[in-house]
Amino acid sequence: MRLSCAVLFLLGAAVAAADDVSYEFGGHTKIRVVGQSYPGDSLFRDLFGSTSTDAAGELRANFSARTAGWSFHADYQLLGLYSEFLPLGQPNDDRRLFDLTRIVTDGSDYAWLHRLDRAWAGFAAEKFVVRVGRQALSWGNGLFFHPMDLVNPFDPTTIDTEYKTGDDMAYAQYLRDNGDDIQVAAVFRRDPVSGDSASDQGTTAIKYHGFAGEYEYDVLVAEHYGDSVLALGGVGNVGEAVWRGDVVVTDTDDETRIELVANLSYSWIWADKNVSGAAEYARDGDDRDYLAGSLMIEMSPLWTLTPTVIASIDDPSALLQFVTRYSLGDNLTFLGSLNVPLGANGTEFGGPDSGVPGRYLSFDLGIFAQLAWYF
Repeated sequence: MRLSCAVLFLLGAAVAAADDVSYEFGGHTKIRVVGQSYPGDSLFRDLFGSTSTDAAGELRANFSARTAGWSFHADYQLLGLYSEFLPLGQPNDDRRLFDLTRIVTDGSDYAWLHRLDRAWAGFAAEKFVVRVGRQALSWGNGLFFHPMDLVNPFDPTTIDTEYKTGDDMAYAQYLRDNGDDIQVAAVFRRDPVSGDSASDQGTTAIKYHGFAGEYEYDVLVAEHYGDSVLALGGVGNVGEAVWRGDVVVTDTDDETRIELVANLSYSWIWADKNVSGAAEYARDGDDRDYLAGSLMIEMSPLWTLTPTVIASIDDPSALLQFVTRYSLGDNLTFLGSLNVPLGANGTEFGGPDSGVPGRYLSFDLGIFAQLAWYF
């Protein structure tokens, strides 16, 4: 494992030392505060009181070097975390092939750590791209739910989606003359018990992306944690709106699971303001049905407001999010959200049963506030 890391960074050093090399350096700092309240019958209230406050600070430094088709990319993160939930888990590389995370210091409710979230070397020709190392991969057509996105998909309620967490993988893409492309990825993971690399813990996938007239389609075949996966996706137009959809079939040892997502998005001008709307239906592998929708309203060139609802049809219950983004300057951005859960006890968003009599895993109002400075 250490030898593989050494080879990767030697390749990066070779790229950086080559003639006619171009460099890019940038990144951001983010300060985030999350406030959460809990109802009287919440198990979290018994543990943390009526309210809790989490805080996080992040420095992310991104470096790239390119020359004659070769490239190297590394993203370094320094994280400071404070949370009463911290004992339940903090960022780690326990499942990843390479352990690129180190704890500087930690306690019962705080931690300082640094890690490499990206570290890959690659080569690109006219019709061929290959990258090896820690990187991110996004597949599928879901806007809120992402059944085809097998590697680290975002949770539908995630507010800051600027970066996916990287994984250790080999990735290749081949571009055909007709505009279609073939992508292949192999994600390597370790067994959580033994700590050894195991094929039944990894993901190997091939995806064909093609065009059929005005439509686009995807065909994916994969082995994901030892299960066989077949997925189909499509994108097209309905008038001036765009529809997207995916169907994912997973064959496990015990059952065949079917997931699907279908959405429609449309943009228009309302009251002299640019508006983008989206609506999505999703069904997960446990036969639970969801509806989600959002309206992104450009209140001004510097300010957007996005009310969002994510609803469980079967309960019913829902989560309302009022997300706002404001540009405070050329390199300074505020991101905030008010989160309002709706639903009775025992429902998905109202609070599932905790297993403790009379106590639920429930939340009341929550507030998310983040300030980001880019360099």
